[in-house]
Amino acid sequence: MENIFKGLKNRGSVFKDKQLLDHRFLPHHLPHREEQITSIAKYWIEALNNVTPSDITIYGKTGTGKTAAAKFAMNQLKEASINEDVFIRTEYIRCTDYTTEYQVIARLCQQMGRDVPYRGWTKAEVVNTFRDIFKKNAFGKNLILIVVLDEIDILLKNDGDGILYTLTRTDNVSVLSISNHVEFKKFIKPRVKSSLRDREIVFPPYGAQQLIDILEERARLSFNKNTLDDDVVPYCAALAAKIEGDARYALDLLRTAGELADEDESKKVFGAYVNDAKDRIEHNKITDIIMTLPTQQQRVLEAILKLTQRKEEIISGKLYDAYEKISKGDSVSYRRIFDFINELEMLGIISTNTVSRGRGKGRTNIITLQCDTDILTDALYS
Repeated sequence: MENIFKGLKNRGSVFKDKQLLDHRFLPHHLPHREEQITSIAKYWIEALNNVTPSDITIYGKTGTGKTAAAKFAMNQLKEASINEDVFIRTEYIRCTDYTTEYQVIARLCQQMGRDVPYRGWTKAEVVNTFRDIFKKNAFGKNLILIVVLDEIDILLKNDGDGILYTLTRTDNVSVLSISNHVEFKKFIKPRVKSSLRDREIVFPPYGAQQLIDILEERARLSFNKNTLDDDVVPYCAALAAKIEGDARYALDLLRTAGELADEDESKKVFGAYVNDAKDRIEHNKITDIIMTLPTQQQRVLEAILKLTQRKEEIISGKLYDAYEKISKGDSVSYRRIFDFINELEMLGIISTNTVSRGRGKGRTNIITLQCDTDILTDALYS
């Protein structure tokens, strides 16, 4: 029998380089984010004058280019500093991988050449080792360190604001925080806010035409010529524009559509493949999320699903009643439900909208399901 991998490799593909459609790939040009990158650079330019830059916080929904812009600015600063009489380090930390202050500081130490274990030392030992780096460096210059903390809200929620306290109280350290949620600062105590004093940059969602520009540029790099039907890129952009201008989702749609075309041994990607890609992406995303949810959160989500299917307006009181029926006596407190609602909203499964009921009736939060009910049903009951 001929080697199966050889046969598959020679089958052909619509792709020239599929990796260029990965949202983690950093292109040489970031369309429609020049203004935000320039804003970052205006603060970081101080480092080229041997001055520690101001702290920065950048906000924006998922897929609005926050991480890419920060990494792009990091690369530009490294390039600009080569011929300058300065010693600048930029370090990127993804807070989904390093979820405690200890882990983040240990990781920074390792990136800068200090052998620090991820467990076993006291926090004071790790922090002292980190700060010692600034006292002794081989270049004989003051080290300026810029730390990018991506998805910082996850770290703050998991471990408190100690990491910001440590970094902002360390000389010559500047922090750029990235968050999908404007309200993440509720996790920061006043004493830390006073030392943070950050500058804020907002990343707005991409519009449909902006997404087309992004996808067309990536498509030229990643697909073979004449393999994309004319409506594929605009269709991916239109679907992503409905998901709050999510470029990451648009790229996933385009890549998955190409993969489905390859599976069918089609020489061209058609709009029908985009529809199939949408179903596959959403199904996989919802299933993966729900499988990791605690039982009580799954019950809250099941209650939201049932109310949605009955086309009822979902407010917290009505949700709690439906949840209690599902729980059959094994339920959490009404107050705890609000934590679950916040967490499900952060995951993008639901959204909440505060509406006014008129004079004397106050304001009410309306909960809305943000995923297809059939997919959610399959994920919950399969």
